[in-house]
Amino acid sequence: MKLPHSCLRRVIRWLLPASLVLAAAAPALAAPPANTLIDDLPDTLQRALDPAVREQVQRGRYVARLGDCVACHTKDRSKPMAGGLALETPFGVLYSTNITPDRKTGIGGYTYEQFDRVMREGVAADGHRLYPAMPYPSYAKMSEPDMRSLYLYLMQGVQPVEQANAPLGMSFPFNQRWGMALWNMAFLDATPFQADLSKSPQWNRGAYIVQGLGHCGACHTPRGIGFQEKAMSEADRNGALFLSGETVENWRALSLRGLWQPEDVAQLLKTGANRFGSVAGNMVDVVQHSTQYLTDADLEAIGIYLASLPRAQRELPMQMPATNNAAAKPAGPQAGGPDPLWSTRGGLAYAQFCADCHRADGAGVKDVFPTLAGNPALQSAEPSSLIHIMLTGWRAPQTQSRPHALTMPSFAALSDQEIAEILSFARARWGQRSDGAITPAQVRRMRAQVAGPAGEASSFVTPRLADMLSEKNASQLVQGARLNIETRQMLPGHVGNALNCASCHLNAGTVADGSPYVGVSAFFPSYAPRAGRVITLQERINGCFQRSMNGRPLPPEGEEMKAMLAYFDWMRRATRPDDKVAGRGMGKINPRLTPDPVNGQRLYAAQCALCHGKQGEGVKNDAGQWVYPPLWGEDSFNIGAGMARTYTAAAFVKRNMPIAFHARFPLGQGGLSDQEALDVAEFFTHQPRPDFAAKVKDWPHDRKPHDARY
Repeated sequence: MKLPHSCLRRVIRWLLPASLVLAAAAPALAAPPANTLIDDLPDTLQRALDPAVREQVQRGRYVARLGDCVACHTKDRSKPMAGGLALETPFGVLYSTNITPDRKTGIGGYTYEQFDRVMREGVAADGHRLYPAMPYPSYAKMSEPDMRSLYLYLMQGVQPVEQANAPLGMSFPFNQRWGMALWNMAFLDATPFQADLSKSPQWNRGAYIVQGLGHCGACHTPRGIGFQEKAMSEADRNGALFLSGETVENWRALSLRGLWQPEDVAQLLKTGANRFGSVAGNMVDVVQHSTQYLTDADLEAIGIYLASLPRAQRELPMQMPATNNAAAKPAGPQAGGPDPLWSTRGGLAYAQFCADCHRADGAGVKDVFPTLAGNPALQSAEPSSLIHIMLTGWRAPQTQSRPHALTMPSFAALSDQEIAEILSFARARWGQRSDGAITPAQVRRMRAQVAGPAGEASSFVTPRLADMLSEKNASQLVQGARLNIETRQMLPGHVGNALNCASCHLNAGTVADGSPYVGVSAFFPSYAPRAGRVITLQERINGCFQRSMNGRPLPPEGEEMKAMLAYFDWMRRATRPDDKVAGRGMGKINPRLTPDPVNGQRLYAAQCALCHGKQGEGVKNDAGQWVYPPLWGEDSFNIGAGMARTYTAAAFVKRNMPIAFHARFPLGQGGLSDQEALDVAEFFTHQPRPDFAAKVKDWPHDRKPHDARY
């Protein structure tokens, strides 16, 4: 159901275990340092403020920012705090109001007493009553010093904007505001926060933030028949329900009670991610514009308070102990049976569409992509968030400590059955949720609610690895797919660097313009200019082993080669030698462009180094295993590889790199212009890399490409 609170949309998304909408003022702490807040005030106001007033305005800015007032009261970012944002409720539409100091349309005419009353009781200066979409039951807990600082900031630290408030979008009887007087009588406790003297100052500080301006309960506490929060603190009559989790607009806001160690909470709010996952959705804006600016002391206090609350076992009955300080360890296959990753439809679909970011072991990539192991979203009995994120996508916060706003594209191109299979596999493997598989019907109902994109953007039809299981030679086909994905691991004697086939043939050769294998076997044997003769598909595969993987060829009649050929033939479908296959290869780059390696180096640092290392050295996990390959150096492809050619590399980069920066299915890939792709390719292709002795035999009869390195 939809709950009448704008902030109820700030909820967790897939792999994003707790939408901790925590923010507030500080009754017991000094104002934060000037350089973190005053710089956000307009220059004209900074110059106009008296130094004595400026300090209090700074404090008010901290209160407003950590309370995230801008989230609801800003529709047009060029007019902060001017209101106009539509807030959906079960009874109609509300529009946030103008809270700039404009005297005609804003709150410029409010006295402090009138401001205090609207914040604590929901009664405006002219006497009309607010709906609790404005969380005044939580704001009532604010201290007087914080309330006065907030008032001063809004009056002197915000630019006035003349913008009339939009009319109420509700019909009778819900447009009768006098009814809110009865609501207040039944549900409002306007008593300011009262410290528990048996607890530490830090605990009380955290409680003040979470219960007050943070209004975390707005999303994470169950609602009653009057749409009231069933508890406003752990000390209430129904205190066990406080922050125990709630489903809001097709998302699951998980229980925050005893969820993590204090440092995990602090890290999530400061950076947008921790060892258990990352925030997304509207929570991205909360972190970007609000919680990343909390002082370290406030972040720690919030964590201490939440960790002290008894766990809500009904929400996460199987989750990891909150006292576990070790990093979450990925779950593996059960001994004595086939690995579900390669023997089930859900596992193969996960390997194809998810493992590139979240890894085959579910460990994710440290400081880049969220882990699935130990992730509360997978362990939750309520799977709404998992289904929702698959259908609509995900975007990470952009913070000072993590400036890359990574994305997960929508997977609405997958069928209801496929999404159900992937999520059921992930929940069973990493969420300890083998007791309740997600059904296609659940996905179908969610799809009708969120209306994600209808399908793939091109005529290229992505082969589904899961369909291999219905073939007579399923085991051979699966082996062929694994040899593409785990080449280095399965064929160590034939791979001489850190690459797999899937490093260039993305998602085991199933991505359009990512060197897919679709139809490829139909075009062999064929003439190869580099060899100067007709070559077989076996020879083409072995060329990659010798060049791209700087290794040794496979025996042409060996079982590994047979498995790879079978996999290619399965990808052939009905392709004929003279057919044109949509999405084949990796496209072209305008040959008239001139590369700029200096700009390429800048682009590499901004968009490539996150996955390939600052010096092109690649990325390894904590166990020393390769996660993403190096682009130069002894562990990269050699000078004879096609990717060592600038324009070839540029074509691949343009359509496939970086991943997770955009919304393109299935990797969020691409986004650079021809010139940008050419510049970055010129930079990394001309870095040191292994030689290839047999290069002297290349192009014996045909003109050598102008961008060849030799």
